[in-house]
Amino acid sequence: MYDISLQHDLRSFAARNKIHLMETIYLCIVIFLFVLAVFDLIVGVSNDAVNFLQSSVGAKAASFKTVLFIAGLGVFIGAALSNGMMDIARHGIYQPQHFYFAEIMCILLAVMLTDVVLLDVFNTMGMPTSTTVSMVFELLGGTFALALIKVQGSDTLGLGDLINTDKALSVIMAIFVSVAIAFFFGMLVQWLARVVFTFNYKKKMKYSIGIFGGIAVTSIIYFMLIKGLKDSSFMTPDNKQWIQDNTVMLIGFCFIFFTILMQVLHWLKINVFKVVVLLGTFALALAFAGNDLVNFIGVPLAGYSSFIDFTTNGAGSSPDGFLMSSLLGPAKTPWYFLFGAGIIMVYALCTSKKAHNVIKTSVDLARQDEGEENFGSTPIARTLVRLSMTMSNNISKVMPEGMKSWLDTRFRKDEAILADGAAFDLVRASVNLVLAGLLIALGTSLKLPLSTTYVTFMVAMGTSLADRAWGRDSAVFRITGVLSVIGGWFITAGAAFTICFFVAMIIHFGGTFAIIALIGLAIFSLIRSQVMYKKRKAKEKGNETIKQLMQSSNNAEILELLRKHTREELVKVLAFTEENLERTVTAFLHENLRGLRRSMGSVKFEKQLIKQMKRTGTLAMCRLDNNTVLEKGLYYYQGNDFASELVYSIGRLCEPCLEHIDNNFKPLDTIQKGEFSDVTEDIIYLLQVCRHKMENNDYDEFENELRKANDLNGQLSHLKREELQRIQSQAGSIKVSMVYLTMIQEAQNVVTYTINLMKVSRKFQLTE
Repeated sequence: MYDISLQHDLRSFAARNKIHLMETIYLCIVIFLFVLAVFDLIVGVSNDAVNFLQSSVGAKAASFKTVLFIAGLGVFIGAALSNGMMDIARHGIYQPQHFYFAEIMCILLAVMLTDVVLLDVFNTMGMPTSTTVSMVFELLGGTFALALIKVQGSDTLGLGDLINTDKALSVIMAIFVSVAIAFFFGMLVQWLARVVFTFNYKKKMKYSIGIFGGIAVTSIIYFMLIKGLKDSSFMTPDNKQWIQDNTVMLIGFCFIFFTILMQVLHWLKINVFKVVVLLGTFALALAFAGNDLVNFIGVPLAGYSSFIDFTTNGAGSSPDGFLMSSLLGPAKTPWYFLFGAGIIMVYALCTSKKAHNVIKTSVDLARQDEGEENFGSTPIARTLVRLSMTMSNNISKVMPEGMKSWLDTRFRKDEAILADGAAFDLVRASVNLVLAGLLIALGTSLKLPLSTTYVTFMVAMGTSLADRAWGRDSAVFRITGVLSVIGGWFITAGAAFTICFFVAMIIHFGGTFAIIALIGLAIFSLIRSQVMYKKRKAKEKGNETIKQLMQSSNNAEILELLRKHTREELVKVLAFTEENLERTVTAFLHENLRGLRRSMGSVKFEKQLIKQMKRTGTLAMCRLDNNTVLEKGLYYYQGNDFASELVYSIGRLCEPCLEHIDNNFKPLDTIQKGEFSDVTEDIIYLLQVCRHKMENNDYDEFENELRKANDLNGQLSHLKREELQRIQSQAGSIKVSMVYLTMIQEAQNVVTYTINLMKVSRKFQLTE
């Protein structure tokens, strides 16, 4: 009897220890979810800062520090008062009443691990993406993975019972429909605003500015503070009812008051557009925090609520046997979580370098004038431009001449009033902020996690199109950029769903060891991303020269900056030629197929860089006076042509070598290898010397390089004659001989183009 009682006590003790151990493990998971939430807040704000900073930064409405202060204040207040959107992470996608505690924690951990890494990748690339889309599709992916497992083991449950398909579909539709709506209304409202104010808006706002300011500020106040935050913690049922009963009176009072106030401010010589832009920045930052905070802390808070419910009401239950019906209830977020999130978001906003990088991409695509284009040209973009031009021409044919002339007077871009270094004016910035704020707050009031990134970006693109910022010389590049960003959004959705699906599967079947391994992988990914970002930013420092050039108005300064920029770019081309000539020849002689493919890939990438270099150089040349262009233009364009020929020569050298090795044809014989290896070393040395001379802008004793180049071309001509004699005597493989002759010819081209490049560079850099 005693032994039976002892055994029972031991079993009870072991069961209690097991439960305590499981609780400890899940407590660690909840803590780790909050740690990930901190990283997610930092990474997410770095991505979403573009939403509310783009307009004020692009229009230079105030100093960057002032804009950051106003935006930071809006973010903190919005985060501190936010509470209504947290339900999306609790029961918006999955049906918690059918999931056990262990399964819910598996989904939530998979979501957070995926989210942090995915957003950081996009930030490092400088591409704005949607934190809302990433969260929704991660929840879908993780839930779908666990739902498949549960459906296989149950005869009563189906996927429709486990996934909230109606809500998920409404969320996804709201996100993607918002793209079209934002673009259309951005284009329409900006067109109307420009017709009213024109680009020379200071002459056209004697009385209209008061009405515009009244409408803008009333819209901001109503939608941001009443609609956008109607579910915030400070809104009691009595407050909501009073607002609902007196909505018309409030709107009317605000409109009259702010119309008079804005008109008075205008008479006092205060720029009303700046007031609207800064107030809009504050309001949009506030709405962003209220709408998007769920994307960052909603999942950890759902995990925290689940853990509290399990430890409180699941006494004696297993994590695999305790259903999470409690998540069906409304979220009640403690104020200290909201305050803490607000502080972290403000810190990230003020310190993140990646946020500035993402802002740059969006501002560049919306800027009024031409400049360095960050994106190339694609067939889809070219087709869209042609269709748009055809449509525009057809409309122009049926429009009365008088109306066309009048509209042209409203869109004279040469009269645009731009602050120093601004990408667009304050009129467009005001429309961007007010309209984006309205749409986002409307989505928030309907409890739809509308993507702030999608809305603000597409509003900005619509307003820039209406402003005729996409001219014929830049439209194809801007459209390519927009399509690239939108494509990135779809990639976000697919990647979020797929990655989270597999992560959830791994966690479910792998248990604690899988969790530890995935955490380590996520940390490694974040560290690697930071290292790669720093390297990439170091490479991009050369772009500062062209920025200074495009902002300067002094002809002598422009010429010197253009010379500096040209040296930097041509030195890169010579370095590319040197590296890939050596890699191609070495890989071919050693029959290294991977090395040849790598060289071919480098050539394709370099061709795109050459095209961009030519476009940028042409824009820079247009800023010089006519006399300087006549004196220097020929040398500049010849230099670009020779640089382009160098890249194409490497491509023509690599392509037959790659095909030869890929087909496993006979290699060069020992004599051919020895001859070409020797001459290649001499060519690479010539490239190195020329690169150093160009880098230092020192062309003294250049005659030595000329003589060396003549000697090399003589050697290569001698090799060509010997190979032709070998072909006539049928001493070797004809396939080998043809490849070898091509290599000799392109090596000669490399030598010739290098010397010609140095000659025209010397004339462009040194002659007055």
